Amino acid sequence: MGVQRTDPMNPLLWPLRSLANGLGMAWWARVQTHDPDMTYWFGPFVRRQELDGALQPFLDDLRAEAPGSLTHDVLRARRGEPLTIDSREG
Repeated sequence: MGVQRTDPMNPLLWPLRSLANGLGMAWWARVQTHDPDMTYWFGPFVRRQELDGALQPFLDDLRAEAPGSLTHDVLRARRGEPLTIDSREG
């Protein structure tokens, strides 16, 4: 029998994800696009592997919107709202 993986978006994991975020130990991806100039925060995740597994579909969705460029960083942080920042809105 193989190793069973948990669904990182499982609502039962939200208390653990919230705790990790509150302690600044959650994994986040900061995704920045230019043209339009936007910053998206994707997370929180308890384990980096969970973030890595969920990040590619998120990036693919953003690329489908055809931004001028797209970069991302993976980091441990404590993050709150807003999770989408439009730099055009001063």
